[in-house]
Amino acid sequence: MSMHGGGGGGGMGMRSMRRDRTILEHQIKKGTLPRILTFAKKYRPMLIVFLSAVILDAIVSSVSPLLLRAIIDLVVKHHVRSSLVMSHRENLIIGLALLTAGLAVFDAILSLFERRISAVIGEGLIYDLRAKVFGHIQEMPIAFFSRTQTGALISRLNNDVVGAQQAFTDLFSNVVGNLILVTIVIATMFILSWQITLVSLILLPVFLIPARRVGRKLGTLFQRGMELNAEMNMVMTERFNVSGAMLVKLFGRPQDELDYFEGRAGQVRDIGIHQATYQRFFFIALTLTASLATAFAYGFGGVEALHGTLAVGTVVALTAYVARLYGPLTQLSNLNIDYMSAMVSFERLFEVLDLEPMIKESPNAVVIPDGPAELIFDHVNFSYPGAEEVSLASLEAVARLDDTPRTDVLHDVSFRVAPGTMTALVGHSGAGKTTISMLVSRLYDADRGSITINGVDVREATTASLNAMVGVVTQDPHLFHDSLRANLVFAKPDATDDQIDAALRAAQIYDLVQSLPLGLATVVGERGYRLSGGEKQRVALARLLLKAPHLVVLDEATAHLDAESEAAVQRALDETMSTRTSLVIAHRLSTIRNADQILVVENGTIAQRGSHAELFNDGGLYRDLYETQFAGQEE
Repeated sequence: MSMHGGGGGGGMGMRSMRRDRTILEHQIKKGTLPRILTFAKKYRPMLIVFLSAVILDAIVSSVSPLLLRAIIDLVVKHHVRSSLVMSHRENLIIGLALLTAGLAVFDAILSLFERRISAVIGEGLIYDLRAKVFGHIQEMPIAFFSRTQTGALISRLNNDVVGAQQAFTDLFSNVVGNLILVTIVIATMFILSWQITLVSLILLPVFLIPARRVGRKLGTLFQRGMELNAEMNMVMTERFNVSGAMLVKLFGRPQDELDYFEGRAGQVRDIGIHQATYQRFFFIALTLTASLATAFAYGFGGVEALHGTLAVGTVVALTAYVARLYGPLTQLSNLNIDYMSAMVSFERLFEVLDLEPMIKESPNAVVIPDGPAELIFDHVNFSYPGAEEVSLASLEAVARLDDTPRTDVLHDVSFRVAPGTMTALVGHSGAGKTTISMLVSRLYDADRGSITINGVDVREATTASLNAMVGVVTQDPHLFHDSLRANLVFAKPDATDDQIDAALRAAQIYDLVQSLPLGLATVVGERGYRLSGGEKQRVALARLLLKAPHLVVLDEATAHLDAESEAAVQRALDETMSTRTSLVIAHRLSTIRNADQILVVENGTIAQRGSHAELFNDGGLYRDLYETQFAGQEE
């Protein structure tokens, strides 16, 4: 027996037992099953073939005991004297043995075919779900990622997708196969001997009742084990990244961290021991019950055989059927759990897919006209979106989302950045400078007012033309754990070597790259930590230059750098901004002195605007900021 026998069904049975029984109390949303079927629609021909193979497998598996019965009965009747009859029976026995062997080979080939088709359907479903969820998550606004736990998202793409696939394919194969097998087996057993069949089934409730209790306990242990494993994995993720490892070393807390991790790992160990004990108890109970039922069948059938009311081959066939009956019956008894588990896994995926992205391309989007960029903010008001608009409680690991009312961060902001000019934003921390810069690249959308580039509202622009028009360098640019070349061509996949070299020279980092043993093939490490802060900033600038945007947004790109690195980055910035429209959050004195326009941001409004000389002479907030933040940079 390949998939549906008593021995082969243990894995499915334990998978069912491990499920948390509380899912039976979960109310599945209407429409979940039709949505699941839409994913399975493309696999309908293969599903028909697969289910046909499963049914055939169940039928073939149920035939073997009957062949065994025929062989034994022929052997028992060997006392017939006729040589002709004896020869005929020998040939018949050999034929039945060959048929049994042939069925075994056919069943093995059929099982391999089933596994292949199941893998094609299952892995295809995993691919479809992962691609769908990943693509949808990519469309989510930056506010979504600022609230969501990365581990929770990864869990949806891994655990829930795989759980949905397994439940989906297992429900089809095991439920249909086991249902056919149990029906055939019980019907055949009743035909052979209804008395032995009843005796064999008497013990079934004795096993199923404690088994379901064990299942509830296993469900609780499994759920707690998943939580503890998630906590342990989170500890490892936070401590093994560069920033976490550096923090632990700088504060000299490795022993405390080890103790903390050992506590989490110890809980996982203890839960694992309890799970293993209960699982073993389940298997022992299943095996013992099947053995007792087999013993009863042999005992009762043996007595019947002695009295000549039952053939020996029939007794052997009945006991063979009993041996393979309990596993499938156990799996079918947990059908409701399997079904609900599949529904819950799919529902958790649909929960993410149903979260609408706040930032979407307009159906009638237009291309921003190419050329020097003109940026205009026109009476812009903005407040950061509430949690219920961009997130899910399950992805934030909270019982309920934060319901703090939205409050405006920007109030009636209006200004114009002429083509080819530089506008600097200055102000205290939290005044709204970074928020203004994020609205330009449409990481967020304004609540009221408009932001236009070359006359096109960014909300009405095509995503491709907006991305091509605007380039951003942040205070802490991100580099992938990949080669320098891969990080650079992320901005322009078809960039030539000459274009890459030109960008590196303009970013003042060409000589450094040439001095590296592997050059552009050098792997920069996680988040670029193998490079210094200044080197990472210049790589980010080279990536920006390779993109060649007409509008550059710089969010304190030289902050927290040493003097030498800052000077090198500033030279690169001067090269970057010389022929482009730029909006810069000022950090250096040279930036505000060279700016064509300075905007003083205070409490989300433009408090002052003008050139450095005009604002300095006017006094007020700008002069205070200059004297506290910039005057110390005077040569």
